[in-house]
This record gives sequence, structure tokens and C-alpha cells, in this order.
Amino acid sequence: MTADEFVPLDFDPPTSLVTDQFRLEPLGPQHNHADHAAWMSSIAYIRSTAGFSGSWPPVSGMTLEENLSDLRRHAEDFTRGAGYTFTVLDPDDNDVIGCVYLYPSSSERWDVTVKSWVRADMASLDLPLADAVARWLASDWPWDRVDRCGR
Repeated sequence: MTADEFVPLDFDPPTSLVTDQFRLEPLGPQHNHADHAAWMSSIAYIRSTAGFSGSWPPVSGMTLEENLSDLRRHAEDFTRGAGYTFTVLDPDDNDVIGCVYLYPSSSERWDVTVKSWVRADMASLDLPLADAVARWLASDWPWDRVDRCGR
């Protein structure tokens, strides 16, 4: 892997992580309504979550159309290997309960920055999600230096 590559050219990124508490799949436009509802219901909670430091989501929210544009950008990043965003789904009803972002770090200290959030009403899953993702990154992804944003 060169300094300009986020992942090796021949890397085939995993497209799911399944536990008894949640299921991850690539985030895309098909999740727009449920994703929008999930984070809009939890703006203050997400902004207080490690890694977000009050930077996202916007306090005033976004329109459904703005969210769709954001989801399309994340899906394109996934296709290009520029970043990987996963929706976090309830394994029983497939409702969106959170999101996981894997993007190149802005610091040379790290290969990847990992951020995740869950809805406020699912706060008990915050740490189990972060820990499951850390184990997944160690076993299935190509990075050695992972910035977990203080988790």
C-alpha cells in the first residue's frame, strides 16, 4: 500500500458485520428515510458522541434531499475505495439504529479514522458497536494504525 492508497488495489472490502445486537451493511440511497429519521431523532446525542465533538450532525438538521445527496456521496466513496460507510441495522426489524464511518485519517499517525453513532434510544449499543467494529477492523481490514477517536 502506498501513502496515496487508502486500501490496497486488490482489497475486496467486507460488506457486512453481523452480531446478535446489530447488522452492518454499506450505507446507500435506499436507507435515506430510515437514516434521516434515525439521526434527526438524536442530534444532540450524536454531537456528544466520541469522534463527533459537536461537528455533525447540523444542529438544525438537514432536509431529506440533502441527506440523500450525502448518502449518495458515501456510496460513491465506497465504490471508489475512498471511504467506507455502513448503516447499523436492528437485526430483527432492519430499522436504522446508527452508522459507522471508515475514512482516511487526516493525521499521519493513523491509517484510518473510525467513527460511529447510534440513536439516543439505543445508547446501550454504543460501546458494543465500537468494540465489535474494532475487532472487525483487526481481523478483516488492511489497517494497522486505527484511530478510534478516543474509544
